[in-house]
Amino acid sequence: MNNRWPLFFQAIRGPILLITIGVLFALQQAAVISIGRTWPLIIIVIGLVKLAERLSLGQQTPVPPYAGGPNR
Repeated sequence: MNNRWPLFFQAIRGPILLITIGVLFALQQAAVISIGRTWPLIIIVIGLVKLAERLSLGQQTPVPPYAGGPNR
């Protein structure tokens, strides 16, 4: 499953961003916060997802180079 983590994070990047934006708009409609002041949160969420992608790529075991056949 370790080799699927990067694909998993790429797949959830869009939905996480849409959920974050939706929550921020809902909070604005409820007069809790102003959307104009929350744009840094969107950048932070994008950064955290990208960081998780990079960390999951680092956990993969490298494939050893092909050393030739048995005659070598």
